[in-house]
Amino acid sequence: MAGSRAKYASMLLIDGHVDLAWNALTLGRDLTAPLAEIRAAEGVTPAHGEGTATVSLPALRAAGVRVVCATVYATPYGESPTRLAGYRTPEEAYAQGCAQVAYYHELAARGAVTVIRSRAELEGVIAGALPAPGLILLMEGADPLRAPDDLAHYVAWGVRMVGLAWGATRYAGGTGAPGPLTDPGRALLAEMARLGVALDISHLAEEACREALDIFPGRVAASHANCRALVPTDRQLSDAMIRALAAREGIIGLVLYNRFIRADWRDGDAKEAVSLADLLPHVAHISGLVGPRHLALGSDLDGGVGREVIPRELDSAADLPRVADLLAAAGYPPAAVAGIMGENWLRWLREAFPS
Repeated sequence: MAGSRAKYASMLLIDGHVDLAWNALTLGRDLTAPLAEIRAAEGVTPAHGEGTATVSLPALRAAGVRVVCATVYATPYGESPTRLAGYRTPEEAYAQGCAQVAYYHELAARGAVTVIRSRAELEGVIAGALPAPGLILLMEGADPLRAPDDLAHYVAWGVRMVGLAWGATRYAGGTGAPGPLTDPGRALLAEMARLGVALDISHLAEEACREALDIFPGRVAASHANCRALVPTDRQLSDAMIRALAAREGIIGLVLYNRFIRADWRDGDAKEAVSLADLLPHVAHISGLVGPRHLALGSDLDGGVGREVIPRELDSAADLPRVADLLAAAGYPPAAVAGIMGENWLRWLREAFPS
């Protein structure tokens, strides 16, 4: 990995989806510590069941990551055996969301990160004048909003992107739960448009996504999603969704979870069965549909998964530059590689943020 990092030392890296606060507050990880310390504290088989850690702030810095879309994610009750403390009511979801936002601001107060709330702060992080990584706060699933008028509070705290669904929410159909927008979902989209908040379609059910793209005038992205044509589940983007997103100058963040890379891989299969090269068909498919300018990284590292379920070449977030090696070896020109690794996200963020 050191060779990859040295080779791409001047290349901008932006990761469009990492669950930092969830890992810190739900799993009890000290993300300011070296990754080796986190792993040593959890042991060979972490008791929480979420796998071996791959992300810490030092690991992100080792990769040269300048900006991360850091999630605000409230866990539904009973989603998995290790998540029984999840929310049952809108008030509990709101409390989880507030705690995660407070965590990010605590990190910023310590000088460990920058919570990016303006174009000037974005440029300051990119230029190295403000602490990196810079965090774009992304709400993954809108249940931390008890009602659409809660959004203004979160915007004041730094939230700049919202996905209406994870599974089904009060606002929209989502992964594994087909359905349209609800009336509160339409009201929330109107409030997002009023406040200049971008829409993340990653977990939206296709029916809800179509309607959202019809009525929402603001910026749109899929922070972390691969191709349904290659992995045929509703968690991935259909060709129609990819084309519709590109028509709105949207960005698609490629996910590094083996199950989202290869359709024949299942949890419990060997990590070594999937190579980074297996990501290339997703890159080629999206590039063939809409061009590589709409592609980026949305790794979802440690998003409820760990080292055991990411491609064999990856041990941690520090290995993200290996994706650039992969793309270059596959013949993608330097401009396309730089775009996917960070420049495409930066273009989108500059357009999405108020000046």
